[in-house]
Amino acid sequence: MATLARLQERLLGFKEEYFLRNRYVDEYRKTEYDAAVKIQSWFRGCKVRAYIRHLNKMMVFIQKWWRGYLGRKKFRKMVKTAYFIMKMNFYNEMAVRIQKRWRGYYIRKYIHNYYALKKYLEAIALNNEMVRKELDEFAEMKEKEEAKKALEREEKKKDYLARKMHYLLSTEQGPFRDPVEVLQQRYKPLEPSLQGAASDMSLQLAREKVKEEEWRKRLHDDVFLPFSGHEPDKYVPSIQRTSKYGQTSYGLKHFREEYPEKWITNKDFLTVLPSIHLFGKYGKTYSRAGQIV
Repeated sequence: MATLARLQERLLGFKEEYFLRNRYVDEYRKTEYDAAVKIQSWFRGCKVRAYIRHLNKMMVFIQKWWRGYLGRKKFRKMVKTAYFIMKMNFYNEMAVRIQKRWRGYYIRKYIHNYYALKKYLEAIALNNEMVRKELDEFAEMKEKEEAKKALEREEKKKDYLARKMHYLLSTEQGPFRDPVEVLQQRYKPLEPSLQGAASDMSLQLAREKVKEEEWRKRLHDDVFLPFSGHEPDKYVPSIQRTSKYGQTSYGLKHFREEYPEKWITNKDFLTVLPSIHLFGKYGKTYSRAGQIV
């Protein structure tokens, strides 16, 4: 009851207090509104700036991730290209080694056989040794024959002079020359003059003169090259073809060795039996029945 009595006492001045407070509120409403707007703008600005910082952070993160992805992709591509180039270089080097070994083996076996050439040169050396030995024996035999013939000629000459000049033994010596010197002077060969005598080097001198004339008339000393841009490689002759003994013709030009000095007659071999008709048509077409057309 006491509380109700107090509330009733305060009810009388409640309206006046309400209006008084409303008047106070109206006086400070504009200031408080401006302060609230300022606080809200500041808070919203902080919120927006924080959100923008978050967006910038996320954008940097996304760009970092995307650039990292592109860099790794480019790096993988570069590594793949480098690996492919390295692999191709390795394969090319191995192919060159294989080709080098195979070409060397093929050249040594089928084109320039070292062992066949060595055997051929050994056979030539042995043949040369035999020929040289036979030539030495032949030269020695010729020297002996020449010495024997010279001795026989000397004996015949002495015999001839003894038969022709035996009368001089009973003749006194007079103011005459030796008959042998007179005969030598009478029958000595004629010597051509210097103008008519030909030099032993005349052919070689003529060739040198022709070469000098050609060199004098030449426009330039450069080697003639074709009009294309390709420079021909210098020809390097093989050892087998540049040898002074040459290449053996057996197996290339003929397959039969002939010795004409052992032939009994120069006539060709005559066949007694008639030729075979089938062999005469070798290489011609055949019909389906198997008969020669």
